[in-house]
Amino acid sequence: QVQLVESGGGLVQAGGSLRLSCAGSVRTFSSNTMGWFRQVPGKEREFVAAINWSGTVTTYADSMKGRFTISRDNTKNTVYLQMNRLKPEDSAGYYCAAGQAVYRDYNRYEYRGQGTQVTVSA
Repeated sequence: QVQLVESGGGLVQAGGSLRLSCAGSVRTFSSNTMGWFRQVPGKEREFVAAINWSGTVTTYADSMKGRFTISRDNTKNTVYLQMNRLKPEDSAGYYCAAGQAVYRDYNRYEYRGQGTQVTVSA
């Protein structure tokens, strides 16, 4: 069983930065691919980024490339999402998920966190 807890969300002005964290609670965290997704109420959940178990493979949604960076520290069972040059349209609930491979489909991840809210003011 994997439990994931996100943190680091908050209110930031446009152009600012936030770093989200997702802490896992199981020894096998280091063998899981980790993904970040986001969702605005009334809209479908959107893929943000994913990283493989070793951190050697990362993939991003096109709109996040160059602004967001996903990374992980397996010694801390934690995955991070560094978000720079934030825009109001980045406002959403951000969720991490753990799975067996690098997928862009949220439903293919076996374990999901409860999310952390990011609000970017204009």
